[in-house]
Parts: sequence; C-alpha cells; structure tokens
Amino acid sequence: MTWLRALGEAARSGLTIEETRLEPLVALRAAAGVAIVVAPTLWLVSPAYAASAALGAYSAGGATFQRTWRPRKVIALGAGAGLALGTFVGYLAAGRLVTFLPLLAVWAFAAGMAWAVGSTAGIVAATTVGSMLVTITLPTSVGHALEHAGIIALGGVAQAMLILLFPIRRWGAHRDALADALAAVADYARRLRHDPTASFDPEPLMTARNAAAVTPSQARTRPPVLHGPRGLAERIRPVVAALADPDVGAPAEGPGRDRARELLDAAADVLDTAARSVRRGTAAEVPPATTDVLRVGGEQEVLEGSARQTAERLVELLGEALEIAGSGGARGRTSTPPGPVGDQFLVRPTMLRLVPVVVQAVRRELRRDSPVTRHAVRLAAVATLGYVIASRLPLGHGYWAPITSVMVMRPDFHRTYARAVARLAGTLVGVALATGTVRVLGSDARLSAALAVVSAGLSYLLNRTGYAYSQCFTAAYVVFLLGMGGQAWEQTVPDRMVLTLLGGALAVLAYVVFPAWETPRLPSRLADWLAADGRYAASVLRHYAEPTRDRHADMRRALLASREARAAWQEAYDRARREPVRPRGLTSREAHEAQEALKGFGRAAMLMEGHVPRDGGHHVSGAERFAEALEAETARAAADVREHRNPDWGRVDEALRAWEATAGKGSPVVRREAELQKRSLEDLATAVSRTPLERDVGSAREEQRVCAAAAAQDDGSGPANRGG
Repeated sequence: MTWLRALGEAARSGLTIEETRLEPLVALRAAAGVAIVVAPTLWLVSPAYAASAALGAYSAGGATFQRTWRPRKVIALGAGAGLALGTFVGYLAAGRLVTFLPLLAVWAFAAGMAWAVGSTAGIVAATTVGSMLVTITLPTSVGHALEHAGIIALGGVAQAMLILLFPIRRWGAHRDALADALAAVADYARRLRHDPTASFDPEPLMTARNAAAVTPSQARTRPPVLHGPRGLAERIRPVVAALADPDVGAPAEGPGRDRARELLDAAADVLDTAARSVRRGTAAEVPPATTDVLRVGGEQEVLEGSARQTAERLVELLGEALEIAGSGGARGRTSTPPGPVGDQFLVRPTMLRLVPVVVQAVRRELRRDSPVTRHAVRLAAVATLGYVIASRLPLGHGYWAPITSVMVMRPDFHRTYARAVARLAGTLVGVALATGTVRVLGSDARLSAALAVVSAGLSYLLNRTGYAYSQCFTAAYVVFLLGMGGQAWEQTVPDRMVLTLLGGALAVLAYVVFPAWETPRLPSRLADWLAADGRYAASVLRHYAEPTRDRHADMRRALLASREARAAWQEAYDRARREPVRPRGLTSREAHEAQEALKGFGRAAMLMEGHVPRDGGHHVSGAERFAEALEAETARAAADVREHRNPDWGRVDEALRAWEATAGKGSPVVRREAELQKRSLEDLATAVSRTPLERDVGSAREEQRVCAAAAAQDDGSGPANRGG
C-alpha cells in the first residue's frame, strides 16, 4: 500500500462511526461522578481545586469504559491512584527542565510499556502522563501538591462508590461475551447448511474464555449460568463441523444431506435460544418443532455410520443447551467446592498478585524488535520533545502538545494515524461548539461547571462510537473547565488548536522515524501459527491413540495455544495490509494463500476432534506414529518459513502411507481427516515455496500491482469504469 493510500484509509477509519450499543445509564452515572466532586470543590474551595477534582473524576470515569473483565470500581480506583501519583511526582520534579524532563521521559516510557499487559493498562497509563503534564501548573507548594493529588484520587473514589451503590447490569459484559460465543456457534451451524466447509472465527470463544477468568471473590458471586455454557459451545463447534463435512459426515447429496441440514438448523435455534437466555438473564423456550427434529434414531433415520454417531453426540450436547435456556434466569451464586479456586475456575490474579505478572510481561517485551518497546521509546521521545518545543512557543497551555501526542499514539501505525486525524477533527469541532456556547451564554463559573459535566456525559456516551466523536465533547469539556477557572476562550482556544496540531504532527512523524512495521514479521507470525497448529493436530491424534483424561487436557491446551497463535497472525496480517511498506518475505497474495491453507489444516484437526473417542474408548492404531511425524515436520517447516526456505512434507507423507498400509480397513474417518491435513500442508508449501529470485520479483510485481490498483481507483479509470 502506498503512503498516500495508507494515510487516506487511516483518515477514513478515524472518522468512521462504529455501530455499537450505547450505554446511557452508565454514561449518566460516570457524569454524575464528575459532578459530585466538581460542585463541592468549586463551592467550598476554588476553581483550581475543582479543576483537579474534575480531572481525576473524568479520567477515572473514562477508564471504566475500557474493555476489561475486572470490576469497574477497581479500574476507577486504580486510575485515580495512578493519576494522583503522577501529579504529585511530577510536581516534585517541576520547576526545572533538568529534573522534569528525565522524569517525564521515564514515566512516559513506563506508560508505553504498560501495553505489554494489555490495551486497558496502556490507555490508563497514558492518562497519568497527561495528568502529570497538566496539574504541575496548578500547585504552588508540596503541601498544595499533596492536596491536589488527594482530590484527584477522590475523583476515582467517587466513581468507584457510584459503581458500588448503583450497579448497572452487573456481570452484563460477561453475559454478553458468553452469549456472543453461543451465538457465534449458532451462526456457524447455519452457514454449514449451505457451505459444509465454512470457516469459523474463534475470537468469540477466546473472548468468552477471557471473560470467564475470575478472582476468588468474583468466583463466589458469579451467577451459575456463567459457569459451564462456554465449554458446551467449545464441544458443539467441532461436532457440527464434522456432521456437515461431506468427507467424514453426512453425504454430499440426498436424504442424508437434507437430514443434516435439519439438525444444523435445529442446533442453531437451540444455541440462539440459550444465548438469549444467558444475555437477558431470563428463561427461554425452544419451539416444539425444533425439539422434534432432534430425535435421532429409529427405523426412519437416514443417517448412517459416523454421520449418525456424530448426530447422536450433537443431540446429547444440545440437551445441555436446552437446560441452560430453561434456567438462564436462575438466581443465586456459583457454588464453590472446597479446595483451591484454580481447580474449579479460570483464575485471574488480584491487584496485589498482579505485580509479578506485570513484571514478567514487561520483561518479555523488553527487546529491540518488540512493538511495545518501540512504542514506549516513541512515547518518551515525543512527550519530552513536545514539552520542550511547546514551552518555547509564545502560546499558553503548552502542555497540550505533548498530551495530544501521548493520547493518540498506539503501538501500531494505522491506529496512531487514525487517532491523530480523529483527535484533530474532534478538537476543532468541539472547540467551535464550546466557543459558540460560551459566547452566547457567558462564562459564569457555575454555568461553565454545569456545561463541563454535560460535555463529559456526552463524551462517555459516544465513547465507543468513534474516537473523533467522543473527542469532540472532550474538547468542549476542557474549554468549559478552563472557563470555570476564569480563563477567557480567546486565551485558550486558538492556542489549543495550534498545539493539538503540533502534538498530532509529532506523533505521526515519530512513527516514520522509528516505526514498528508488522510486514517484515509476517513470516515469523505464520511460522508460530504453523507450529502451534501442528502441536494441536498431533495432540488430537494422540487422543485417538490413547483416549485418556490427560490426553484430552493436552489437546485442550494445544487448542488454546493454536488460537492464540492464529489471533497473533490475524492481528499482524490486518496491520500489515494497512502499512505503506513494500512486502518483505511474503507478498500479500502469498500471505492470503498461506492463511487459507492453515485455516484448512486447523479445520481438518477440528473435524478430527469432533470424532475423538471418549475417555477409555477404543484406541486407533498408527495414530501415535503419524502424530509424531506431523508435530516434528510442522516444527521443522516453521523454522523453514522463518528462514525463507521451502518446507517439505516427506516424512508426513511417509508416515501416512505406512498408516494406510498397516491399518487396513480400520479407522477410515480418522485417516481421511489425516489426508485432509496433508493436503492443507501441501497447499501451504505451494503458497510459500519459491526461489529467492522469484521472491524478489514477486515482491516487486506485488508493489507495482498495488500501486496500479490505487492509481486506477483514484482517477476512476479502473476496469469497472472502462467501456467494453
């Protein structure tokens, strides 16, 4: 992708309205948190203290809108504490650049490294840098600095208390995550009716697993319906895929295929009903016609062999889904058997036990080629450079330039550029609206405080519809807040617009100077996914060779690792497609073909998982040998992909032929799925195998093809616009 096209796409992305469900009650509660700390401090103390209170309450309230599975009150308290600490430490070093700039650089670097823990930690940490830059201009002594820090922390406490006193749809996000997982499997079953080889995106299941991890206190209060259905969705997914597949399930045509379509449609209805029950917390009923379809067996049953066994297993699993749909509104708490919580639940560390986890995550990312480390370096450099430049300009509120840079910068190219455009556009509109309002209504301190609270509420409400739209009201909120302190709009608005532009420009240039492109890392990400998929496929085969509980646990761990590797590849692939970088190692076409081949390989393993014998069941001879060959060859091929060598599957082919020669007529379904796996591996080798000269020429042709397509799109002379 060319630079011009990449920048244009980033601009469109930054200004796009995202379709999402608004949360007006949650926004109202967060805005009330701002109001209950601003009003008393403005009335009893001074506008300066009211500004500190507003900063803490607003930032803590905004932190609770981030996608996290921890209780919102804990996030509010943590954000308030971080803001207060940043304010006080910043004041201690303020006054001289020789002391403040090193502190700012170190603090910004640490905030950037917080992305190693997750996006929520990274975003909240960035707000503490902004707090340090703003509030060091307010106190006049150490005592006053402590007071301001305390008031900022009080804003977080106020938000946490409101969340505690007025819970809104408690466990709602967890219910949504679980319901989305059930609905995703339902949608998959419907798509399989028309496309037996349809792919499945495991992201909803991964999200549901993240939501299922709880602290010990959460484990005691979690509703019973949130414990169990996720595993059911995991078990149904490979079964519906195995039933629909014409190679190992129902026949491609005829009465058997029609019967399979009926069962898949009924499965989708049952799963959708269970999803509605979980989401709403109320019992739901499945139509009688659907339950009639789920009667498998008898003389009139047209499914035979492995297809009939799969259908019987599906009906058995859907029986559990029917129980969930009928008891989704059950009240109470999850019973916790005696013993460690980790033996019954996915455990999330408490805030105190999170420290070693954070340290380990940061240590893993402390390397030169890490996107997180590069982001931290850019953040530290831009924050200090922006502060120095802005402080030398004849403008007030010079801290707005580094704040803009800190708040728009992300570890990847596309989001950084998109947010820079969105912040500039939102700031311009928000400042214009606030300025017009102030000129019409006046600049009374109490009126400005009320307008600031209203703007904060609107910013919260639009938080998830797009950064530009929430930023519009954030800018208005700041203008009203400064007006509350007695500063005329003429003194703040023009300066802030110029400094916002400066900060956005610094953030954009920082990525050009010190980028963290995903394009060169695509071969490594692909290799990780290939190796993880190989381990998953081998673990499924070993379960056939020795169907025990330990083998099943190994298969589950390998599946989770495979999903994580696939998610990492998908994220890198999506970012690389938006980067203005020449393909290196893999062209976009090769990456797409390799991706489809690995999806096919993972699907074959999933089909095999759909037929695994129960614990203690009949073992399949020859599966262990093929598993060893498959795991060893995929690991070796992963190294070949990293080093741009052509993979070879000779050992896998040899093991498969030996299996077919010794197994006779036994385990035909398993061997057929093994053949599907080998075919997918051959497709992968075809996608990535070329000579070095062919690879260089292909990269150049790919770049020329993309440039030509972009030019045709820009001037309207593409094939769709030509006559004939």
